[in-house]
Amino acid sequence: MCFLRSLIPVVFAGMAMSATSAADAGVSIGLSITIAPPVLPVYVQPPVPGPNYIWAPGYWAWGDDDFYWVPGTWVFAPRPGLLWTPGYWGWSDGFYVWHAGYWAPHIGFYGGVNYGCGYGGVGYAGGYWQHGAFFYNTAVTKVNTTVVSNVYNKTVINNATVSNVSFNGGNGGITAQPTTQEKAWSQEPHTAPTALQAQHEHAASTNRALLASVNRGTPPVAATAKPGVFSGAGIVAPKAGTPNKSALGTSPSGAAKTPGSVTNSAPLSTGSTTTKLIGARPSDHKQPVNQFATGLNAGKGPHPGPHGANQHAHDKGPRKPDHPKNG
Repeated sequence: MCFLRSLIPVVFAGMAMSATSAADAGVSIGLSITIAPPVLPVYVQPPVPGPNYIWAPGYWAWGDDDFYWVPGTWVFAPRPGLLWTPGYWGWSDGFYVWHAGYWAPHIGFYGGVNYGCGYGGVGYAGGYWQHGAFFYNTAVTKVNTTVVSNVYNKTVINNATVSNVSFNGGNGGITAQPTTQEKAWSQEPHTAPTALQAQHEHAASTNRALLASVNRGTPPVAATAKPGVFSGAGIVAPKAGTPNKSALGTSPSGAAKTPGSVTNSAPLSTGSTTTKLIGARPSDHKQPVNQFATGLNAGKGPHPGPHGANQHAHDKGPRKPDHPKNG
């Protein structure tokens, strides 16, 4: 299963992380907001549609005056051997900053956020590259073996309490810090999200049903098999359950906010060097950290099987994009 995930934000351009934390994360400073993102709802991953697709988990992005859910989806890497490191919200000096996701040879730090579907907070347990082909761990990834034959089965052990917290640091946030290895990997060349990923995010930003203020933190489309397709076959809804009260962002003091007074109007940047800050909502639950395999392009963790393992990749700012180009 996977975990999914308004407000009166105050935007400060060029403010956010300290110089030290920015250097550790390997990112630059972008927009900042004082409201936290909603918690991550739970959903079941749609089956991989074909060979060499990589899973990009869903996340909360920031629009003109509200969070909106960008459904998890299957995408192609810019080239074989690259892995996706999800973006994440991090608390720094009184603000929530978006650390953009990116593609790279190894999976880097993504805030310890348990996005599910192999992204348990550290590394990636869903598969690895071998000789230009991606091998899927059927213990983690939904695979139709009549469509995809490169598979293996490696049990993933969860050593932490499950949680749907969507941000790192601050009141109620995840306390994970990057390891020495993750800091080193953050210095590797990063590749920005693909054109299809940008289009997928843009499509989500124009879908009113995906706004946090409308869905109360439970988006009707949690994940989709194809980027930008939010209806028909391959669409996954979140699992039934009562939305957490933290579905709507809150200020650092914990006071609930309502959308409408945002001053942040800059377009969402999906580049690997863009970060974004937003008000975070404190959540009290903890998420499990999956062990993950390592290999030729490994991220970190135990070996998944006969070959190598997972890697991280990609910084992506969750701000609403302005007319991304078609790719």
